[in-house]
Amino acid sequence: MWGATLSKRLLVGRPMASTRLGETLLPRWLALPIFCSDALSSVAYATESILVALSAGGLAFFADAPWITVLVAAVLVIVVASYRQTCRAYPRGGGSYIVSHENLGSSAGLVAAAALLVDYVMTVAVSVVAGTAAITSAIPEAAPHAVAIAVGLVVVLTVVNLRGLRETGTAFAAPTYGFVLVVFVMFGWAAVRGLLGHHLVAESAHLPVLPTEHAAGLLAVLLVLRAFAQGCTALTGVEAISNGVPVFRTPKAKNAASTLGLLAALAVTMGVGITALAVISGVHTAADPAQLGLPPGTAPRTVLAQVAAAVFGDGTVGFYAVQTLTAGILILAANTSFNGFPVLASILARDRYLPRQFYTRGDRLVFSNGIVLLALFAIVLIWSFDANVNALIQLYVVGVFIAFTLSQLGMVRHWQRRLAAPDVEGRAGMRRAQTINAVGAVATGTVLLVVLVTKFLDGAWIVVLAVPVLFVMMRGVSRHYATVADETAIGADRPLGPSRNHVLVLVSSINGPTLRALAYARFLRPDTLTAITVPVDDEPEQLRRDWDAADTGVALTVIDSPYREITRPILKYVRDFPRRGPRDVVTVVIPEYVVGHWWEQLLHNQSALRLKARLLFQPAVVVIDVPWHLRSAAVAPVAVGAGDVVSAHGSEAPTPSHPAGSA
Repeated sequence: MWGATLSKRLLVGRPMASTRLGETLLPRWLALPIFCSDALSSVAYATESILVALSAGGLAFFADAPWITVLVAAVLVIVVASYRQTCRAYPRGGGSYIVSHENLGSSAGLVAAAALLVDYVMTVAVSVVAGTAAITSAIPEAAPHAVAIAVGLVVVLTVVNLRGLRETGTAFAAPTYGFVLVVFVMFGWAAVRGLLGHHLVAESAHLPVLPTEHAAGLLAVLLVLRAFAQGCTALTGVEAISNGVPVFRTPKAKNAASTLGLLAALAVTMGVGITALAVISGVHTAADPAQLGLPPGTAPRTVLAQVAAAVFGDGTVGFYAVQTLTAGILILAANTSFNGFPVLASILARDRYLPRQFYTRGDRLVFSNGIVLLALFAIVLIWSFDANVNALIQLYVVGVFIAFTLSQLGMVRHWQRRLAAPDVEGRAGMRRAQTINAVGAVATGTVLLVVLVTKFLDGAWIVVLAVPVLFVMMRGVSRHYATVADETAIGADRPLGPSRNHVLVLVSSINGPTLRALAYARFLRPDTLTAITVPVDDEPEQLRRDWDAADTGVALTVIDSPYREITRPILKYVRDFPRRGPRDVVTVVIPEYVVGHWWEQLLHNQSALRLKARLLFQPAVVVIDVPWHLRSAAVAPVAVGAGDVVSAHGSEAPTPSHPAGSA
């Protein structure tokens, strides 16, 4: 145990006291890479997603890419403006779950929460796989190991996030700001080359784009709508800031809203710029290499890689800088989910919709259980889809737009309630905010409809199925906690104390542990005290003689066991023990060995553990362990961490099949 604790400390750092929570509050320059890396990084693959969708109709449809990008940018601006109102209205944190739950009811809140939980998992998977694609574009030899690379990156991200928010932000700031800088440098260098009369030509510009379907009329409209839905991946991660308002430095709401505004400015500029360079340089791409006339098993490099090669030159420092920082921010974009998922899970656990283990913070003042669960789900998804970003992208954005729409509808209702209050001040500002949120609800609802129609058969049905499954599961958890609360409530008709206590002491031999357990049983002042044993051989007479010689004053009852079982005869004896009333309690006292080393534990059987586990389910039965520490346990290291107690020793009760003091 000591070695495991040391490894944990090396990985995640020393525990932090709850009083240091204020030290984890973030300035805006650190909040941007923590909460906005997802939205900023999506510009690296949003353009490619649009072009891949349009390629089904052939090269002629690529002319629609700029207009689709502008429309996506407009929706992004609307959503950001809407969530700025949410930050101001909910300075304690106003994610889609909180807003929907408070204004539209618990069912709407749970739908939003389920959608967000699914989307957070998708964000980790898509971001890491897209980052892996950037790596394999620069190093083609690594392509066969894409799954292993992606899984390894998720593990690294998990460890970094387990170390705490401030350390996470510091580690992620450089790649995020570096990516933004190198993209704007690329824009500037492209402009200089254009002014000097140089033409930007992508490596795939000479390749054909063969259509896979005859897109005309309504089919053409559906094709463009599908491309628009793919491009809306650029909106993922916008909600994270509204969830994380409490971790900003004061003034919290103002700093969060300012960070959202900066995010919109950067994301729109970078997304439109990359699409413009892709169109100018003639980037051709498609999901199927055959559409480009390429042999099976080959594929063009990512759109951003081709744009960087066209601007800076293939193999140049500028090209590798773009690829390195793109891979970095795409991988770190998963950090948005590593902050959003655990916080949302904690809120849901607080409201009794998820297990309580997700509510508490770990050693480093982060929600460790939520972080680990998110990583496991993401790894399963990456492995299931063979680290294929084009396959994973089909499941993307469905959940987030469900949450967007419910959140904005909730904000409209929130402002309506505020305006209905008498003598409220600032009505003009509230009406303006309500209008912004109403426009946001219409925009995100329209996008949600488009996404569902165009992506349902391509994989979005998985998300559509997962959301109600999570909804039902959370309802079940809530019902369970409500039932437990009702059954454990204090009431006049529910007396807490037993009327009589019948104590049974398990005996295997006459030794120190047994006599100590018997002495403790007498200390309980029971109404009846009985010693019981289950012989595993055919001659219990020696034990009877030893018992009589010890003169304990307690009768020894021998339980017959023709098949040499221990647990079942004792359970039957306890279950059939005569009680005088319904409030009588049977207390089973078990002498227990405590050993100091794991290998000592292997030398003893575990029948006592099985017995205690079975007795736990017997009504009106109490189990008490009376420990007897061996010398090795007295010197064994014991590690105690924040929020947990980890014992370095094992325990073994000297049950009738294991005489106390014997091997």
